[in-house]
Amino acid sequence: MKKAVHFGAGNIGRGFVGLLLNEGGYQLTFADVSDALIDQLKAADSYTVHEVGDGGKDHVISGFEAINSKTEADALTAAIAEADVVTCAVGPNILKFIAPAIRAGIDARPADAPKIAVMACENAINATDGLKGFILGDNPADVEAKAVFANTAVDRIVPNQPAGMGLDVNVEPYFEWAIEEPAFGGDKPEIPGATWVESLAPYIERKLFTVNTGHAATAYFGYGAGIEKISDVLAQPELKDKIYQVLAETKALLVAKYGFEPEVQEAYVQKILKRFANPELPDTVTRVGRSPLRKLSRHERFVGPAAELAERGMESKGLEAAMLGAMLFDVAEDAEAVTVGEILAANTPEAAVSELTGLDTSHPLFAQLVEVATQGKAQRA
Repeated sequence: MKKAVHFGAGNIGRGFVGLLLNEGGYQLTFADVSDALIDQLKAADSYTVHEVGDGGKDHVISGFEAINSKTEADALTAAIAEADVVTCAVGPNILKFIAPAIRAGIDARPADAPKIAVMACENAINATDGLKGFILGDNPADVEAKAVFANTAVDRIVPNQPAGMGLDVNVEPYFEWAIEEPAFGGDKPEIPGATWVESLAPYIERKLFTVNTGHAATAYFGYGAGIEKISDVLAQPELKDKIYQVLAETKALLVAKYGFEPEVQEAYVQKILKRFANPELPDTVTRVGRSPLRKLSRHERFVGPAAELAERGMESKGLEAAMLGAMLFDVAEDAEAVTVGEILAANTPEAAVSELTGLDTSHPLFAQLVEVATQGKAQRA
């Protein structure tokens, strides 16, 4: 039987990546550092993924195993050494921490074993390349003789779960998992529902700059308006217009940069707005808006497209308004939100922009963001 190891047994791991691997016939092993979650998985025979919304159905996942990657290193090495696929959904900042375990498993593979497919399923551009760099480190040895690394783009809304769900997960019916095909040389793994593409860059940026940019903008505009649920934000025409302005700007960039047909990208934008408005997804603005420090960074969902628009002489007023919303996201329980406030309070607007966004003072977007930071500093004072 084909085998897969997936790092990150949270809602996305169980409700999206793990689901597709299981349906592809893989013997699935979850790896996670959460003692409670791993114990729960070890004690369970199955869990159910509930698709909520139009066309949704239930999927029962069974036959999985679970390994505590914090305390069962030998078992994890052995699992990866025997696996056909290793994936992760742990967050871009955690990739460096799981890389040694993946490297140990790759090193333990027999020299004549088929190459293992390594794919990072993160909301970040070329996340697998980053993971590969951590795995190779200063001693590449024969890793690339034993492993194939392919970048992917993933898209499925997995909201906060209601109390009492256990291992079950609510997700939206829609999903997309785009994977770069050339790395596999014609011997790609079987993953049902995956979209295989020659070049992932257009798909990664289309997803990041439409879904992630739009979702975060919705959260920040909604938070500023005192609205709790994401779907309720879309129900307010004036807020929906602000969100659409953001996506109209990223649409203009994607059309100019990659040659997407304007009507095709517009249809994609409208599909995304409909997904955000799904009232059966109990998603909140505080969950979607969390980690604003990362979301304001140089190559993320706001500064990334806004900077490219500025370089092309195009406007980014909607994106700038969303960035102001991120600066005003003052959720006390969110450590990054607290840090953003501290940076604004302790620095001039110019210094705050440099620290928050990583933009050089000579960049054509810099002056506009100084105005945004000036407003953010004043309103958070």
